Amino acid sequence: MAEPALAGGRAGLGEGALVRARNLSKIYRLGGGEVHALRGVDLDIQPGEMVALMGASGVGKSTLLHVLGALDRPTSGEVFFQGERLFQGSDADLARFRNRSLGFVFQFHHLLPEFSALENVMMPGLLGGMPRPEMEGRARELIEKVGLGNRSKHRPAELSGGEQQRVALARALVNGPALVLADEPTGNLDSTTAEAIFGLLRDFNRASRQTFLVATHNGSLAERMDRVVVMVDGQVAAER
Repeated sequence: MAEPALAGGRAGLGEGALVRARNLSKIYRLGGGEVHALRGVDLDIQPGEMVALMGASGVGKSTLLHVLGALDRPTSGEVFFQGERLFQGSDADLARFRNRSLGFVFQFHHLLPEFSALENVMMPGLLGGMPRPEMEGRARELIEKVGLGNRSKHRPAELSGGEQQRVALARALVNGPALVLADEPTGNLDSTTAEAIFGLLRDFNRASRQTFLVATHNGSLAERMDRVVVMVDGQVAAER
């Protein structure tokens, strides 16, 4: 269901795609110069897909995730989410959209150190105004699913890196987002733990048909996703 806060209406797009990016550019102005992070990116993501985003460091993967996730506005171009123009709304509209429709998993988990694992997972729902008892029930279910039922009361400092990333994944999923954006979610993990985290991503994708766009340098994991998108110099250079 399209997020009602996003004004602007349909754009004659074909039905089906969850996300469509059209001719996206992003220019950062730094020290009197310009950095062209995105250069005319076109990308479609279908509902239920698990898409890997690959490329060398600095080619624009993180910038693309930030724009598709409404964390940053493009310099030009359009993003459509379920056919609706994403950037017609105010910053407050975009914040509500992110909370209700998107989940984020980053290389660095960004857990709040003073709260328990369970409280960290609950946080997006509480910030969105959901009743605490409902959010606690959802959070406990997800903590169990990521294998941390016996660690729910532990704070981040008491958890391993892999456990912290499992908490971050549960937090990203607690509001039932249509799209999860993950930026190098296994980048700081050993190969065994990285495999476990990837397995969880795939399990959630298959069980709920949630859509994942995952930026990664791990080629072996990427090739096991539904599709691989390769970026070079701010552009989509290949898809396979």
